[in-house]
Amino acid sequence: ILCLVSAAAALDFRYHHAEELEQYLKGVHAAYPSLTHLHSIGRSVEGRDLWVLVLGKFPTHHKIGIPEFKYVANMHGDETVGREILLHLIEFLVNSYGGDPVVTRLLNNTRIHIMPTMNPDGFEATKVPDCYYTRGRYNTNGEDLNRNFPDAFENNSASIQPETRAVMDWIKNETFVLSANLHGGALVASYTFDNGNPVTGSLKGYSRSPDDDVFIHLAKTYSSNHASMYKGTGCDNRQTFPEGITNGYSWYQLEGGMQDYNYVWGQCFEITLELSCCKYPPADQLEKFWSDNKVALIEYIKQVHLGVKGQVTDKNGNPIPNAIVEAKGRPHICPYRTNEQGEYYLLLLPGTYVINATVPGFKSVLKTVEIPDNTGNFSALKQDFSFPEVSDQIRSTAASCPKTPLYQELTRASAAVKPTVHILVLMTVMLVIFK
Repeated sequence: ILCLVSAAAALDFRYHHAEELEQYLKGVHAAYPSLTHLHSIGRSVEGRDLWVLVLGKFPTHHKIGIPEFKYVANMHGDETVGREILLHLIEFLVNSYGGDPVVTRLLNNTRIHIMPTMNPDGFEATKVPDCYYTRGRYNTNGEDLNRNFPDAFENNSASIQPETRAVMDWIKNETFVLSANLHGGALVASYTFDNGNPVTGSLKGYSRSPDDDVFIHLAKTYSSNHASMYKGTGCDNRQTFPEGITNGYSWYQLEGGMQDYNYVWGQCFEITLELSCCKYPPADQLEKFWSDNKVALIEYIKQVHLGVKGQVTDKNGNPIPNAIVEAKGRPHICPYRTNEQGEYYLLLLPGTYVINATVPGFKSVLKTVEIPDNTGNFSALKQDFSFPEVSDQIRSTAASCPKTPLYQELTRASAAVKPTVHILVLMTVMLVIFK
């Protein structure tokens, strides 16, 4: 035990390979058993565990009213900075709990999941570090994990990999609200959508989600708290990012990305953080990367407390799962639904909103809410909904959202309407002429 505590207490600035990473995580959990929970969400192609360390006052299970947050790094095995700074984030959080009031309140009111590597095989396969590209980017089957998820815009023909399936199941089994995945090769905070079509504005070079304002805020939160990302200078003279952020599609289009999957099918807002111009920089630069990102990593986690949260219950006060709860004017293509405890979480910027709660077969309940900025209080505004006509014998059934290119259907519907509009206009003109 003393050896494990010692290992948890001193993390050096170098690259930690699979066995060392596992030993470190186990050491942290042994040293802080009431504050952490260590588990594997699955295995890589070569059989390596996909470790996740959970931190919080209630690390082993979801607690009503406490939002779930996650960081994922190293999904491209040769993009390594995120892998190491997440280990240092773990060290900072456990060492600061009980002493630092901000970290203490953050962990008391947030359940934080940290996955240092989603692609351990790719990392181990990168024998010669390179700033630009190695085959370690891919998993052992040669698949790019950030092109491997179901896509809301196109049929993704890629075979879903074990690492991808593990993350999809993980998302399904938790109530994640906010997330970020950490990459390298640029210096920018990129936000959804990564793919698009005319319905989301792709013809104008920008693929806009219904929560575009929130995503811009999230990206700016990270970039503005980073040592230099906010400057937007990029990594060469050809590539600039105003304020250090970009819409994913505006930067470059990609199919099957993880952040779009989180948002559409996971009800989780995720952004992609590119943290280093060099994908696999020398180990002697890691301390500087940690220093550059430390504040931004913490400030970004706080944003999980934006907006509004609550429960939907029946006349007896029992939770209603699978009720639809959304802000009026920003419907999601897969409607956001309550979890098994009847909970919902909506990330919204401060302002006035109408929140619509719907149990299929019953009249919707609408409530107008004034949302403050509660991130500093570590709790979103609480607004519950009650359906007195619903009894515990009548339950809202699960309505799974199909893993199909959902936005293709919107495009078809939009195209189907246009001829009708043209015909109506033509008929109106003909009537005017005849009159």
